[in-house]
Amino acid sequence: MPSNTAPRAVAVLLSALALSACSAQPSHAFARATTPSPTPSSAIPTVSPSPTAKPKPKSLAWYVAQVPTFPPAPVPVPVQVASSGPATVWSHVPTDQKVAFITIDDGALARPADVPEFIRQAHIPVTMFLNSPAATEYTDYFTRIEATGAVVGNHTIDHPELRGRSYDYQRREICGSADKLQQLFGKRPALFRPPFGEYDHTTAQAARDCGATVMVNWTETVNEGYVRYQTPEKVVKPGDVLLMHFRPALMDDLLGALKAIHKSGLTPALLADYVPGLTDPPTAEGDLPPRR
Repeated sequence: MPSNTAPRAVAVLLSALALSACSAQPSHAFARATTPSPTPSSAIPTVSPSPTAKPKPKSLAWYVAQVPTFPPAPVPVPVQVASSGPATVWSHVPTDQKVAFITIDDGALARPADVPEFIRQAHIPVTMFLNSPAATEYTDYFTRIEATGAVVGNHTIDHPELRGRSYDYQRREICGSADKLQQLFGKRPALFRPPFGEYDHTTAQAARDCGATVMVNWTETVNEGYVRYQTPEKVVKPGDVLLMHFRPALMDDLLGALKAIHKSGLTPALLADYVPGLTDPPTAEGDLPPRR
């Protein structure tokens, strides 16, 4: 009788091979991780660098950005003036140095809010010729400008035309304003500008008696950003004095003056640096000559 051992052995062997084959397949729990295919570059959102924002036109930043780059100002060489007698009169500073001077008058009509900061950021050397009532009412505003290095000059109390008036009248207008400006800013003005640029010998003498060394008029005027020349050559010359006022368009006037000075190959400078002795002006009415 044939033995059934061989068939059973074959069956066992086949069963073992089947189990071995199954155990060689990876289980679902440990299936090989697949590497995700790269995302197409077209599908990746790109962030473009934002361009530098341009200042809003007529903003403070816009005005500052418009200021030309000037060469360094030369070391100032003061111009000698008489130490006695009537005040010296300048409409043009007698210097060959490549500088021009920015002056601002009055103070009562308008005081644009950004002007002090514009002067500070743009490093504009300015001289203010103030009427004393405006200086009294808006002292904080003008003090902010003075803090930039600006100099306060005298422009009378009531802004009258002085030419032809008596010495007493002129002295009252000039000395009265000088007294108040000294009280407000701590220094007696050594620069004086006659209203409307009108003066006579009496004006010059009263100005000196009230502490002013120099009476300053002007060579060019600036209004609403436009420079108006008083000579046929449309150019700012060394030593020229530019006049503007505390008006609504003062920011444009300052910028217009700076561009005209730059176009002429000059650098703005501080007027007081060209007048000797301004660091030690008379300190009080009592230091002045007696009233005549």
